Amino acid sequence: MSKLTLDVDAVQAFVTIADFQSFTKGAEVLGTTQGAISVKLKRLEQRLGCKLIERTPRLVRLSAQGAVFIHAARDFIAAHERAVTALGSECRHFRLGIAEHVAGPEIPMLLARLNARDPALIIEVRLENSRSLLDAFDGGELDAVIVRQEDDRRDGEDLGPEYFGWFAAPDYEQREGEPLRLAALATCCGVRDVSTRALIQAGIEWNEVFVGGGHAAVMAAVSAGLAVAACSCRLAPADSIEVSQRLGLPPLPSSRIMLHTTLSDSRSREVLRTLAAIYREHRPVKRREAGH
Repeated sequence: MSKLTLDVDAVQAFVTIADFQSFTKGAEVLGTTQGAISVKLKRLEQRLGCKLIERTPRLVRLSAQGAVFIHAARDFIAAHERAVTALGSECRHFRLGIAEHVAGPEIPMLLARLNARDPALIIEVRLENSRSLLDAFDGGELDAVIVRQEDDRRDGEDLGPEYFGWFAAPDYEQREGEPLRLAALATCCGVRDVSTRALIQAGIEWNEVFVGGGHAAVMAAVSAGLAVAACSCRLAPADSIEVSQRLGLPPLPSSRIMLHTTLSDSRSREVLRTLAAIYREHRPVKRREAGH
């Protein structure tokens, strides 16, 4: 009986398609075309004698056989990576800075997939304000940074849009005739500058009743019903609602999330493609005010 041998690239294509539930995103991560990974998957399925991925115009998912094979496939890829890096290759460090007002629910998935993609990679993540991260990047302390476009005007890779709104607890009440109670980040925050400028232009008075303490603290003040905050629709507390129309607050301009890096070697570029694909997978949407 002949032994069954598997092609590493074909198995990697299958795992990547399964991870992102998309041929397009899988091709982006692997730096190839959708047609190329489709061919690799087809050859793998022919080799194994079963269908691994079910594909419809709206859905890409594992077949029953694919769900059984996926764990072994991940182990196969990890073993291959260990074998490749075993002789003379030291663990590599990847130093990533993410602005604290950009870091969102995709971060745990990002780190897990980067580790699965390159088990020999040691990932160091810094969550700080944009200015500190950009200074560290310019000083060679970080390999890549993710910030909002307005925080740094140089060219970078566009990871997608960022939408903003005014958020408050569902039971928040604004007393008639009183200034808006505003929770805001520190004075160096770009979102604070944009939102207060919008309030000035709209002729709306406000008092900053909760300032600083980081994004988590400001969002806690919102959830507690203490104030209104201008923030990313992607990062607003799940128990908050958009209150622009109810309170007559001005619209806020959207922004872009940008990736800056100086890395150009092939292994680093693979990591960066994975990172970019994960951010694009979690493209934010505008949160409409309840009842509108």
